[in-house]
Amino acid sequence: MVGRLAVRSGFRPLIRIEETATAIGAGDLSQRVPDVADPRTEVGRLATVINGMLGQIETAFAAQGASEARMRRFVADASHELRTPLVGIKGFTDLYRMGALCAPGDVDRTMDRIAGEAERLARLVEDLLTLARLDEAGADAAGPDRGGVRLQLAPTDLRTLAVDALHDVRALDPTRTAALTGPDGRGAPAHAPALADEAALRQVVSNLVGNAITHTPAGTPVRIGVGTVDGHGVLEIADRGTGLTEEQAERAFERFYRADSSRTRAAGAGAGLGLSIVRSLVVAHHGRVELTTAPGHGATFRVVLPPVTEERQHNAVHDHPIL
Repeated sequence: MVGRLAVRSGFRPLIRIEETATAIGAGDLSQRVPDVADPRTEVGRLATVINGMLGQIETAFAAQGASEARMRRFVADASHELRTPLVGIKGFTDLYRMGALCAPGDVDRTMDRIAGEAERLARLVEDLLTLARLDEAGADAAGPDRGGVRLQLAPTDLRTLAVDALHDVRALDPTRTAALTGPDGRGAPAHAPALADEAALRQVVSNLVGNAITHTPAGTPVRIGVGTVDGHGVLEIADRGTGLTEEQAERAFERFYRADSSRTRAAGAGAGLGLSIVRSLVVAHHGRVELTTAPGHGATFRVVLPPVTEERQHNAVHDHPIL
């Protein structure tokens, strides 16, 4: 009897572990094995190892759930955005087939609307393909070599892109005052060397300029800053628009996110993918994109690229473009 009691007492911690495993098997991943024994004993060490494993499993399941939720939201948003122009095109073609467009002017206007919707659909599909290629290449891991897809890295002066961006602002909206300055609006624009894919960076700058033009009132001044800060190449696109709240700024780079849904169908407005592409391309260059904004104080998007070193130049590969 004494031996039986001793054995039962010794197995009691294992029974607690069994109960915990049963609860976890029922779906409660938050369960942990209690301190059932001295951690210096075999059973105590077993409980510690199991708790560590359970923590990793819970984290993995949470990450998987979040990823699946993002994917479902992405598919739903993409489907909605693709459906809108398709419905418009189908509606206009149905009107034509029904004979509702009798006058030549009506036909011409309808064809212009169809062409506009088709152009919008083409832009959306191209943006989705760009993000798909970046995701497939693992752009979030950063670097020119991602799954066999490489950037065409070469020494680039960000000042050249800044000057072209200045001309783009004036061409898109001649009513705006556009200024070219140094970083943070201090001093004159300066040489800003970077090891980058110029075509990819031009897409980054084009998206940022388009974002500033589309989401600020006509005539709003735009500043383009370029130079170096602590050896890093810096290029800024700043506006004096209404700015964003803290919550909006945190979500600004999410796919299909728009700070103001009421203007999503305005002329020139995109599907909310431009800033997501900007972040992916900048991260692919080992850089980062920063957003400084506040309600009533406009928004400043700053692209920061690492310094050009001999090692990075030596490792640059030029044979496989990313896009």
